[in-house]
Amino acid sequence: MKTTIWRPNVRVTLDEYGEVVDTESGGEEVCSASPHGRQRRYCKECGGALFCEHGRVRYQCKECGGGSICEHGRQRSYCKECGGASICEHGRQRKQCKECGGASICEHGRQRYHCKECGGSGICKHGRQRSQCKECGGSSVCEHGRERSTCKECGGSSICEHGRRRSQCKECGGGSICEHDRIRSRCKECGGGSICEHGRQRSYCKECGGSQICEHGRQRQKCKECGGGSICEHGRRRNRCEECRDAPRP
Repeated sequence: MKTTIWRPNVRVTLDEYGEVVDTESGGEEVCSASPHGRQRRYCKECGGALFCEHGRVRYQCKECGGGSICEHGRQRSYCKECGGASICEHGRQRKQCKECGGASICEHGRQRYHCKECGGSGICKHGRQRSQCKECGGSSVCEHGRERSTCKECGGSSICEHGRRRSQCKECGGGSICEHDRIRSRCKECGGGSICEHGRQRSYCKECGGSQICEHGRQRQKCKECGGGSICEHGRRRNRCEECRDAPRP
C-alpha cells in the first residue's frame, strides 16, 4: 500500500513502511520527506550535486566556471553583449521593461517588488526599500550608515578611482553624464527627470512641494529650526562661519 502526502510545492509517496518512494526521478534518490522533501540533487541542505562548494547552483557560479556564465562574467541570458534571451529590444531585462509589458512591472509602472501601493515585499514597514533601510538593518547599508556600494571607506563598487560615483564621473564616462557634461537627470537641455515645470530641481522647488523644502519654506539642510546639516553650532552656515573655520581640527 502506498500513501501520497501533499505539501505546497512538495509531493512525495510513502510505502507501507513510511519510506519515501521515488515516483518521478527515474530511480533518483529523494531526501527525507520530513525535513526537506526534495530530490537530493536539488536540495542544498543535503549537499545536492546541483550545488557547488560556494552554495550556488553550479552552472550559475562564476568561480566554478558555470556553463551559464558568459565570457563577460554574467549570466548568458542576461548579458547584452551576448544577446541574451532575457534582454529585450530596449536593452533592458525583458521582465523589468515597461515598454515590453514586463511581468515584474505593476499597474503603477514600477517594479512590483518595490511598489508601495502594491505592498511589494521589498518595501519595509518604514516605507523604504528593505535592503536600504537603516532601521531594518538592510543588507545594502554598511557599518558607516551608508549604501555599501557608494561608500568610499568600504571601497564600494560604485566608487571610481577618482573618488566619485562611477556613473556620475566625467573622466570615467559615467552613464549618467549627458552630452552637456551634466548629470542627465538634472540637465534642462536634456529634459532631465529631476527638473520640474518651473525649470528647477524638483526636490528643491517650493511650488512643487519638493522633498528638500522644509515646513518653513527653506532648504531643509540650511534651516536653523529644522537643525539642518549645513548649520553649525554657532547658528550660522557652516561654510561661512569664521569660528568654525579658525577652530583647530582634531
